[in-house]
Amino acid sequence: MDIKSLHIFVHLSQSLHFSKTAQAMNVSPSTLSRLIQRLEEELGANLLIRDNRSVLLTEAGLAFKQFAAQQIEQWDLLKHSISQGANELEGEINLYCSVTAAYSHLPPILDRFRRNHPNVEIKLTTGDSAVAMEQIMQHQVDFAIIAYPDNFPARLHFSHLAEIPLSIIAPTTPCAANQLVKKTPIDWKSVPFILPEHGAIRSRFDTWFRSLKSGKPHIYAKVAGHEALLSMVALGCGVGIAPDVVIENSPVRDRVQTLSSIGELASFNLGVCCYKTRLEEPLIGAFLNCVDE
Repeated sequence: MDIKSLHIFVHLSQSLHFSKTAQAMNVSPSTLSRLIQRLEEELGANLLIRDNRSVLLTEAGLAFKQFAAQQIEQWDLLKHSISQGANELEGEINLYCSVTAAYSHLPPILDRFRRNHPNVEIKLTTGDSAVAMEQIMQHQVDFAIIAYPDNFPARLHFSHLAEIPLSIIAPTTPCAANQLVKKTPIDWKSVPFILPEHGAIRSRFDTWFRSLKSGKPHIYAKVAGHEALLSMVALGCGVGIAPDVVIENSPVRDRVQTLSSIGELASFNLGVCCYKTRLEEPLIGAFLNCVDE
């Protein structure tokens, strides 16, 4: 076992949800399952009780959770004591991401960075993920969490975080949009769509809709931000497209449904972006090291 495995197990022991831990710790569900299986084989005991609905810790799992937390704390103390002999980094880092990324992927990165570099101030701005790369290009921030676009500028650097699936979602509440998606086949040209104004996710929707050969989509509204889009779908205004991680973490997730058997939607790569010319800067390099851990 290693420190990363211990971190992953502690997160799983708190979330009790394989999908959420896999997303937060940037591993695939199959990798997470193999990691737990390896730990159980090394310890000679089951750590979890799993079924299709829940995950629970066994007595061995509870004991290992405490052990793992203690080992992580000791490791952090050791790294901190060693780093005290060197020159500690100081300064400021400006970061831009969506609201969802701020709680789905950013926390473990900032936790690692702050443990290693407590004297560096983090300034975070949240907003529409579709304009994240523009924040970098316009030198508004040092880093941005972005969806990797089809045409990625050669002068930028991209550190992969996770592959994010997309889904077409419809309201569950009785409304015109709900009735339209219940028909077989669905008359897609009549369905009101709520879409991002632009960006990688919008381009994937356009590719998917062209594959339906249903003419032009009926666009009910264009919005900035996936959270706003999800809220409008939940209110029954129309059908939309959103990343699965946004849907799973949304407070209105019970008011939307994912449509299946509608053709293939291409997923996208989520990652941290910055200028290549800045990679040799100590603060930039230190932050990227925490992204890649």
